[in-house]
Amino acid sequence: MRLKLPERRRFIRIEVPLRINVRGNGWSEEATTKNISPIGMRFEISREFEKSVLLDMSMFLPVPESSPISVKARVIWQSKTSLEDNAPYDVGVEIVEIEESSKNVLLKYLCDLLYDSSYHSG
Repeated sequence: MRLKLPERRRFIRIEVPLRINVRGNGWSEEATTKNISPIGMRFEISREFEKSVLLDMSMFLPVPESSPISVKARVIWQSKTSLEDNAPYDVGVEIVEIEESSKNVLLKYLCDLLYDSSYHSG
């Protein structure tokens, strides 16, 4: 008999590839989300981060007349995608700062994805 562990996540993750720009001290890198929720996201990137480091990020939602959404996010976890030396990293971040109007745009976009009959999580 297998024990079912309680779900620790507070929000469902939606698997959607969104273009993001991740910025730090003197560097900037484009990436694509693997999944996103109202409070965080997972993406793949070439650089390694310290846990809890703060990143400035811009998300580009594929909705008409939408400007990039700026967020400040904290690195929660990171792991290499493979054992190869130059393999990218999977990174999970928590959104710690977002403007209220941008939050509303993001939440509406995520709700639209959930209610869109063409969306299927894989």
